[in-house]
Amino acid sequence: MPSPEFPLLERDREQAVLSAMIGELGSARPSVVTVTGEPGLGQNALLHWATARAEQAGLRVLTARATPAEDQLRYGVVAQLLTGEDRDLAPRLFLAQDQSGGGLPGLGGLLTAARDRPTLLVVQDVQWLDVASLRWLEALVRRLPRVPLALLASSTGAAITRPEWSVGTSLTSVVSTIELALPPLTASGTADAVRAVCGTPGDAAFTAAVADATRGNPAVLHDALERFTREGHQPRAEYVEHLRALTTEVVGDHAAKALSELRDPAAVAALRALAVCGDLLDFPLVCGLAGPHAVPEARLRAALQASGLTTLKDGAPYIRDSVVRARVLEEMPAADRADLYARAARLAQRVAADDQGIADLLLLARPVGAPWAVDTLRRGFTAALRGGHRERAAGYLARALDEPLDAETRARVEFQLASVEMVSVPAAAERRLHGLIRTPGTGLRSRAVDLCLLGGDTRSARLALAENAGLSGPAGDDVPRERPHRGRADPEPLTPPRAPGTHAAAHCPSTTRAEALPESPSLAEQHEMTALLRIGHSLRHDETELDILPAPALPDHSHSPAVAGLRAWQHAVAGAHIDEARRLARAALAPDPDGRPPLVVPRLFACRTLLLTDDGDEVETRIAEMLSEAHRERSSIAVAHLLCVRADLHIRHGRPDAAGRDLAAAEAELPPASRHPLYLPYWIALNVVADLQRGRIDRAAETAARPVPRLAQECATTGYLLFAQGVLARVRDDPYQAREYFRAAGRWLLRFGCHNPAELPWRSLAAEAGHTLGDSEEALRLAREELSLARRWGASSTLGRAELGLAMVVADQRVEHLRAAVATLSEAPARTDYTRAVLELASAERDEADRRSVVSLSTAGSILPGDLAATLLADTAGHDGRPRPTPPAAAARPAPQVPAAWRGLSDAEREAAVLVTRGLGNREIATILSVTTRTVELRLSGVYRKLRIRGREELRALAQGSEGS
Repeated sequence: MPSPEFPLLERDREQAVLSAMIGELGSARPSVVTVTGEPGLGQNALLHWATARAEQAGLRVLTARATPAEDQLRYGVVAQLLTGEDRDLAPRLFLAQDQSGGGLPGLGGLLTAARDRPTLLVVQDVQWLDVASLRWLEALVRRLPRVPLALLASSTGAAITRPEWSVGTSLTSVVSTIELALPPLTASGTADAVRAVCGTPGDAAFTAAVADATRGNPAVLHDALERFTREGHQPRAEYVEHLRALTTEVVGDHAAKALSELRDPAAVAALRALAVCGDLLDFPLVCGLAGPHAVPEARLRAALQASGLTTLKDGAPYIRDSVVRARVLEEMPAADRADLYARAARLAQRVAADDQGIADLLLLARPVGAPWAVDTLRRGFTAALRGGHRERAAGYLARALDEPLDAETRARVEFQLASVEMVSVPAAAERRLHGLIRTPGTGLRSRAVDLCLLGGDTRSARLALAENAGLSGPAGDDVPRERPHRGRADPEPLTPPRAPGTHAAAHCPSTTRAEALPESPSLAEQHEMTALLRIGHSLRHDETELDILPAPALPDHSHSPAVAGLRAWQHAVAGAHIDEARRLARAALAPDPDGRPPLVVPRLFACRTLLLTDDGDEVETRIAEMLSEAHRERSSIAVAHLLCVRADLHIRHGRPDAAGRDLAAAEAELPPASRHPLYLPYWIALNVVADLQRGRIDRAAETAARPVPRLAQECATTGYLLFAQGVLARVRDDPYQAREYFRAAGRWLLRFGCHNPAELPWRSLAAEAGHTLGDSEEALRLAREELSLARRWGASSTLGRAELGLAMVVADQRVEHLRAAVATLSEAPARTDYTRAVLELASAERDEADRRSVVSLSTAGSILPGDLAATLLADTAGHDGRPRPTPPAAAARPAPQVPAAWRGLSDAEREAAVLVTRGLGNREIATILSVTTRTVELRLSGVYRKLRIRGREELRALAQGSEGS
């Protein structure tokens, strides 16, 4: 059992005042004390304590309690007070036959009796006093100075009619009047309560959670802890959430009890209106919403305060607790509740209240059938998304669909809602989009398929094809099965893989089965659907599945940007016709000649193409434009994919910090749990490579080791994850694992028709690993194959990287190949490969000089100067991104040799270490490598840790010792 002293925790001051009042009454000094506060703070417990003290002191004590059920009963409280003294008094009170005391029944007799024996009157809950009892007590208080009698009362909130004995009234100067306002328990008092009920002290976290959940209310605290203890729990931190749930139940039960005691229909109606829109409308408007009634506003305010269900906010009644609001409304019939919300929304709209507040009312209202409702819900949707409340935003649009809408507006709202649900509930989004695809004339069919492809739904394209052909029936489940592998004798079709970052790819095999789409209302839409159908066809992962209709061929002549984007990517993955690929990609990014809204997936194909053609600056500009458009459209899934493509661009150009920021932003837009399994490998691969470039090897390994769903192991982007795992093994100095991963990545890319080494240079990296393992023949074959394909494509970064890869595995003319790589990569935007080529050439030239015992690096026609730092500084000095000529003095100095002890460093750490040995500061190194100063500091910390040295001086000494060895 809980301690009987529990309700009196932290009430020492109030007990002292009441003790003094009882003592003074024994000395014939009357007084009036009122104990006030919110429900549950222990007012009546204090009155019970005072009653016991007064009886112990030999005082006569008369008690009564006012209730809502008797607030209309004449002299109900007076009868309770006096019946114990005179059992025959009650009939006279109610019949008003006792005229003693100036027309106030029983008052004269009470005053006479009090002169013989000091008397204490205790009245609980005076906020519910009936009018006759209130006037009787006020008359009694006016006579107190002449008799040894005291009045002790309690109240919750504000009394409906303020008694004359309240502090600040005219009686204050006539008799001693005290008002004790009870505060909630402090943290210390809450801890004492936990110890009293649970029998043991609570954890600090538990006690803090209890104080927060109960707001220091002793009644709520007692009931919640008692239930908690009955269930056998201990006051420890692991039970905090369970305690919160119990507290919610207790608050609701207390609210239900208070609501059951509220009998005034006008007060009940006002309370319900207040629960619906008290946060949005002023109290006079809330009273008007409650309906016509004869009760004055002041009396409604007092009744609501007296119920204990409201508090004051800016001088008006306010329901603070959401649990109380729910309990107030839950007993209403559902139809009446929906009608109340609808009337509140209309009223709020007429007084121009906040849009989002009106939208919140409309969420629970019946359809109002007015255009303003849809407009308000759509504005609320925008505001909610801007605030990051995606689920609430989706709720606004879903509610808008309950209103009567024309076909065009309904389709647009459905599409906008699907774009939001694609992140949180993709299954619901797909159903909405499938409905749009089946509905002709909306102008949104292509965009619906485009959004489905971004979300990983490949059924939409087949559904569109069936609908165009006049067929019906649901599309089959998009469950990929084991795809048969081709033998080496089987010719590889020249078909593109799915574009990483676009989550779509397009096979374009030649086929005699290809048929044109049936006639449609718009030729432009027909061409868009054709391109999207080819993309969806390539994502099925099951070539053995029979189609209802064959996939249509791309039109030979089309002005559609979607077709241009797909054709550009086909050239890119095939690794041929770079100029035509660039032209088509730019056409795909241009506005549609028919003025149709642009699609996302084909433009992502175009951006990927320009990325492979070394037009990175143009890609960055285009992606920025598309991001602005996606933000305006509130399409989080499009934003996430665009950020991933830009992160890929940053990684290729040696900007890992920028890539990390974009990947983090993409994760905020599309959390990992919301990503389709088909796209996970590409996202993981980007994170792994970005972490490796920043020297975070352990984090990269942890990311690469995360399990992925089975579906994610069967998609086109699996090749990118395999490649990233190969890079990780290479950094860890495990050439055998690296070669196996690179080979697997190559097989996967070839399986999906990607031959262009610009996408992933798996051949050259597999060749380097093989060369390390002693397999020179295969290493040369792979390196030469990549060089041949790179020449066919013609991009500087691809060609230079292939030349560098060949230089790393050839036995003869290594310096010449490295010089060619440096010359080619100096024209490329990617600085990481260029820096590596510079380092390797410097080392190779030094080795050659040692063998010949001649320093010949300053000869005419030499491409690489000996001083690496001077070269890099000259390179960064230009405004056009091209390397500047090196000062003549620098050309005469010998090139540094990369120390053997540095082989365990990552490429990024080795770059920073070499620049430190050249005497450059962190800020200069950051400028050269296009990273932040903090990144340079982190890379150097990794260098010092791995080499077991303490700073720059030891690093320079180590480098000099290696050169002299």
